[in-house]
Amino acid sequence: MNESHYISTTDVSKLLDVSVTTVKRWVDDGVLPAHKTVGGHRKILLADLLRLAQLGIVPSARIEDLAGRLTPAPATDPATLSAQYLRALCDGDATAAHTLLQGACHAGLPIEKIADEVVAPTMRALGHQWATGAIDVYQEHLGTSVCLTALKELKTRLAGKENDGPLAIGGCPEHDHYRIASLLAEMVLLDNGWRTRNFSGHTPLLSFARAIVDLKPRLLWLSMSYFQDVERFLAEYRELYRVAEENGVAVAVGGLALTDSIRARMPYTFYGDTLSHFAAFARSLHRPVRPPRRGRPPLRSEAG
Repeated sequence: MNESHYISTTDVSKLLDVSVTTVKRWVDDGVLPAHKTVGGHRKILLADLLRLAQLGIVPSARIEDLAGRLTPAPATDPATLSAQYLRALCDGDATAAHTLLQGACHAGLPIEKIADEVVAPTMRALGHQWATGAIDVYQEHLGTSVCLTALKELKTRLAGKENDGPLAIGGCPEHDHYRIASLLAEMVLLDNGWRTRNFSGHTPLLSFARAIVDLKPRLLWLSMSYFQDVERFLAEYRELYRVAEENGVAVAVGGLALTDSIRARMPYTFYGDTLSHFAAFARSLHRPVRPPRRGRPPLRSEAG
């Protein structure tokens, strides 16, 4: 039973057969503790609700039934997850966003699938809502911040694994401050047994070149969402690629700003439209020995 699970006041009212107004009054009177999201929504912790049941506010005979109904298996369908994730971002609910990503990962969805089919469409939908006036810019910024926080929490879990694979370094070039895509690329690498150093956004290409010489990585990834000066970028990038090639470092590039016309003027080792492509490339450079994912029967060679 996961007592750290949060639910809404509407769900509480349905479970307890009381009105939403009654639940909110319990919260306002301090009877039922609640976490209030940045968007102003109340979220109730399962442990607190069970305590109310034990105190007699809810008949004790319903405690086990209540617990069972409040701990559903995490959704694994990417479309469902994306819709739930968008709702969490629009609400500014970091707890729900974190729970959804952790649940998807625990259920066996690879990071690249979460990135391509959950996070990416959610962020596009969030941007579309702002562009069409459905939400204010502060809500779009808040949702982006919540997404970044949830991903960082998931990355902490991945980084805790004992990876002994080759080193990859990466980030975004100068004047590019969009960090989510680069963070997702790093998480894909961590999930595939790599060690990583992420320099995040707004990093001069000369600094990447120096890092190649100092850190001696096997792979450099660059995520590009914005160019202030394309011609300057291309000139500096060609010098960076020269340093990478001299040091035997593979260069993987991607990002929304990397149009076909710009990419045609760039040398690189790998370019992919999706992080699933990037994951396949990373595995071609390094194939870690990992246990089978949850829900998958062991192969004969794995079972010994």
